[in-house]
Amino acid sequence: MPHGRVQAYYRREHGDRPVLLRSSSDVDALIDALLVSPPSENMAALHSLERSLMPAGVPDHELLVGADGDLQVGVLAFMDDGNFVSLDPSSKRRDEVSYSIMGNATEFLGNSEIDIALVRRAVKEFLSAGGRRPEVVQWQEPEYW
Repeated sequence: MPHGRVQAYYRREHGDRPVLLRSSSDVDALIDALLVSPPSENMAALHSLERSLMPAGVPDHELLVGADGDLQVGVLAFMDDGNFVSLDPSSKRRDEVSYSIMGNATEFLGNSEIDIALVRRAVKEFLSAGGRRPEVVQWQEPEYW
């Protein structure tokens, strides 16, 4: 499987020095780190280096990846021309869930949580597909974003 390059931000020290993901094992290490993180640091923001920057010098997309080690589930949110959140239509574990990057919480509907194995597959697809929205998960367009 070809691999791209993705920058990941999920700890305060990553603001100036993001973690670089280049392989499936790098993705697994990221997810594993999020699974054992405290609730204030259980989500990462990912940007593919294979996509062009906007004129302002910022990425034209973002993939948020959250992981809950207790429940072995996670959430995905993808932004580019629209906003999309992962969807598990068969399950609604909780009404609302919250995941955080560096203490900044983002709220999600309970049906946004998917199995952690599917989160891993989606992030690996994001890496190998040059930053396109992963197709291995179902998506919903949340009204409140």
